[in-house]
Amino acid sequence: MGPEWIAIIALVALFVVGTVLPINMGALAYVAAWFVGVFALGMDDGEVLGGISASLVLTLIGVTYLFSIAKNNGTVDLIVAQSIKMVGGRVALIPWVMFAVTAVLTAIGAASPAACAIIGPVALGFARRYKINPLMMGMFVVHGAQGGGFSPISIYGTITNSVMADVGYEGTEMAVFIASLAFNLVMAVILFFALGGRRLMNERVDPADAAGHTADGVVDGLHTGGQPVTGNGLGTSVATVTRGVGVRRDHVLTLFAFAAVAVTALAFEMDIGFVSITAAVALAMLSPRQNKDAVKQIAWPTVLLVAGVSTYATVFTEAGSPEYIGLWAAGLGIVTIGALVLCYVGGIVSAFASSTALLPVIIPIAVPLIATGGVSAWSMAAALAVSSTIVDVSPFSTNGALMLANRPDTISEQAYYKQILGYAAIVTLVGPLLVWAILVLPGW
Repeated sequence: MGPEWIAIIALVALFVVGTVLPINMGALAYVAAWFVGVFALGMDDGEVLGGISASLVLTLIGVTYLFSIAKNNGTVDLIVAQSIKMVGGRVALIPWVMFAVTAVLTAIGAASPAACAIIGPVALGFARRYKINPLMMGMFVVHGAQGGGFSPISIYGTITNSVMADVGYEGTEMAVFIASLAFNLVMAVILFFALGGRRLMNERVDPADAAGHTADGVVDGLHTGGQPVTGNGLGTSVATVTRGVGVRRDHVLTLFAFAAVAVTALAFEMDIGFVSITAAVALAMLSPRQNKDAVKQIAWPTVLLVAGVSTYATVFTEAGSPEYIGLWAAGLGIVTIGALVLCYVGGIVSAFASSTALLPVIIPIAVPLIATGGVSAWSMAAALAVSSTIVDVSPFSTNGALMLANRPDTISEQAYYKQILGYAAIVTLVGPLLVWAILVLPGW
């Protein structure tokens, strides 16, 4: 058996074990990288560990540290409350506010599960209070998180752009971001009209009453009955406490920090990891007591996940597995058919496993397809990115599980589970095909 097959089998085992058992996939990836790298490829320990992307890890730490401070000082609550106020209490616009706020949070660096954990309980609380379809509301939150998730300064975006740069293709950042936002926005529009959005258009509520609802005892957004909710072996468990709102110095400084990070990273091309952690440290120094525990809320499970998987991805590439699979897909005779196969692989695997773990692995697999010239780098990257994340509505993924855990009492857990599962099945079966048909098939 060749090393490429050993690496492929180890990868499959990695995803299966990480899906079935509550073990962080990053830890499993380190084990797989060591065994495959040292015993199958003859690499030494230093060569195996050299695969980790220090810049990527620093980015994850920096942006989640900054976001933890924003969550602690109430800036997130302020954004939600002001957004509700802006729509003038129109009930039909509340789901769109939840979509937009969640998209903004992931776009500025929040991990997708963290954003869903914060906004999910608030959104589903609104669903109960104003008789909005809970499936629509919950899926709006997830699609919002995925829609903003590929901005150039987000976690998904940083991973995707870093991997594309590593395999020799740069300049795809905004194309991937816009594609993800557009597809998730279209899904939200379909959900809105299919699940009772028209009925809501004539309903109004007091804006002050709606905004005040963000402080109505929404506590511990990831817990139901005292049991933490985890998904895909990530071990993600983030307690959220929604505070009363009112503009304070901390809010202004935090919003300024977010704007400064975005401008510095994008306009001056500074490393987003260094910029974000600098902003976070500056805010921590201005309010040291309030932010003393913010570092504990850094998405350490996600950091371990990405560090481990990026290390294994290097070993996987060293074994020649991506090229092997990519050449097989290209050898199907039609490049676009090979691209469709990869889109479905990304979608199906991600519905049961971690999108964050999958992206560093599946994108290099597409390099042989891109090299043939039959598909552009940006469209292939966008197709794989969207196909691998649009399915996070699945109840087996962290985001879908969060919506299930925070269901309103207007629907039973079993009924809500069946609704989410049915919708996830439709998205998994149809989503990659639509993504492929729009992004890859035309040959942009």
